[in-house]
Formats: sequence, C-alpha cells, structure tokens
Amino acid sequence: MDNDFADASAQGRTAWFAEQFDALAGNVESFIRGKPDVVRMALVCMLAEGHLLLEDVPGTGKTSLAKAISQSIDGSMRRIQFTPDLLPSDVTGVQVYDAGKREFVFHPGAVFANIVLGDEINRASPKTQSALLEVMAERQVTVDSIPYLVPRPFVVIATQNPVEQGGTYDLPEAELDRFMMRATLGYPDHDAEVEVVAQVTAGQSTDDLPAVLSTADLEQMNQIAAQVHLAPAVLAYLVTVTAATRTMPELRLGVSPRGTIATAKAAQALAATQGRSFVTADDLKVVAPYVLPHRMVLRPEAELQGRTASDLLDQVLSSVPVPQQRAGV
Repeated sequence: MDNDFADASAQGRTAWFAEQFDALAGNVESFIRGKPDVVRMALVCMLAEGHLLLEDVPGTGKTSLAKAISQSIDGSMRRIQFTPDLLPSDVTGVQVYDAGKREFVFHPGAVFANIVLGDEINRASPKTQSALLEVMAERQVTVDSIPYLVPRPFVVIATQNPVEQGGTYDLPEAELDRFMMRATLGYPDHDAEVEVVAQVTAGQSTDDLPAVLSTADLEQMNQIAAQVHLAPAVLAYLVTVTAATRTMPELRLGVSPRGTIATAKAAQALAATQGRSFVTADDLKVVAPYVLPHRMVLRPEAELQGRTASDLLDQVLSSVPVPQQRAGV
C-alpha cells in the first residue's frame, strides 16, 4: 500500500507539473510565434534549473524569448548588456568601504536575481566572462574570499550572435560546458512572421505578458523534476552515449560528465512536462541535440571535411542500442 501511495503521489505531482508547464509554455508562445519546440525546450532547461545559451543571427527573437520567459515568472530579473568595457565586478558585485559604518559593505552585482539575461555574452572580455564560471556552477559568488549565495531558483539565459565576429570573444569550453542547453530559433515561417509583425506594429511587447508562475512554484517544479525516476538501464544507455563521444577520432573533446548529468536532468524535466514520473530513452534522444553538441569540439581536419557535432551525435545515437526494458521499472 505504501508503494502504491508513493506512486500515486508521484503521478499527482507530475500531473500538476505538466499542467503548470502547459500554462507557462502557452503564455510564452502567445508572443514568440511559430517556435513551439524551441520555446518548450528552453522552458525544460529552466525547469531542470539549467542555464540556456541562445545562439542565432540578429533579429530572430533571442532576447525576446529570454524576456518572455522572465516576464512569465513572478521573480526578479536582471539584464546584463555585455560590452568590451564591462568589468567582472559589474557582474558579481564589489566590496565598498562605508565611512559611516567604518567597514566594507558588499554591493551585489547583476547576477543576484532569479533570472539573469546576459545579452550578447560573447562581446565581453574573457576576464569578465570568467566571472560567471563560479556562479553558474555553484550558485554563489566569492568576493574578497567571502561567498555570497544568489537567489534560488537561479537561471542564466545568454544570447550571442555567431555571424558578426568583430569585437567578440569565443566562449571558452569551460563556460560552454556550464550551459545545460544551446538552442537556435531560426527564421519563422510565413504565417508566424505575419503574426510577429502584426504584434509589434500594434504596440505589443513582452512587457504585456502576465506572470503565470511564482518563484515558489518554479522551485517546487525544480524539485519535482529532480525526483523523476531514472532507471539503471536508461542511465547506462545515457553514459554509453556520452562516453562514445570521447573516443571518436573526429573529436578533440567529447562530452564531459557534467554533460551527462545535464542530459539526465533535462530528460527528467521533459518527462515531468508530459505527466510521467519516469524517464525513457526517447526522452534522452529528444534533449540530446540541445544538450550535447556544444560540448563536442571537432578536430580541424573534421571541420574541413564538413563534419558537425550534430552529425556526429546522430551517428552515436544510431549506433548505441536502446534498452529494451520498460523505463519505469
């Protein structure tokens, strides 16, 4: 009876999760037209408490998507416009001497928010970009040897333009690895673009979107997603997939253990959005193209041959046998 009650309780939690997710996705999609897959995967990333990198050409709605997500959450949001002269202290914060108190007082930087929008992140210097490494991995910043915790939940949504390279700096592998997912929006289809133009010319903006989820609800959803069952056979399948990338001759760098963990957490959140309390191999296959390719660094000769990380990932996924047993068992 106890096991039956626990299963019923788990199903009830994931059913509530799926209902909240649909409301959240519908709210964002009411402004971001024609991109339901990208919108929903971006929300899956957030519900797994992962960081998201949006990479696309100018004008495709990267910043609008990030703002629509943050506007839909009744929490704090800070925007950092990354520029070459941005300092690390602008991001993390700084200790300032207070003459009245005769002591140093910490002034929090822009990362002290539930959702941090890093716009054009690759325009900041490597020194400033490195200020994000600790907070993205550990949810804290250390200033003058004193650690300061950022609010929970905490999510970084960053954008970058892969086309215009003047005045930009490549994101190092250590920083890319801290982003759970990388996604592109692409150009909208005809009907979606008509709706977008009609919205904007009518004066609508992301500021008009209502908040449909509280930070308490979001934190609870993070906890529910983390409790979704991951069967040993499914976990073994995932590790086999990521480990296979480390021995591919075309790759200089394969997927790290952090990438394996990120895939598992994203699959847990995806399963919960569908009202399930267990992960299947199909869940892993759905999230893998968003979680793994940006962690796979090609050798120069492979790039000259026109190979891509996505192609190599498809090769691995097609070669690793899928577990036959039911994922929920």
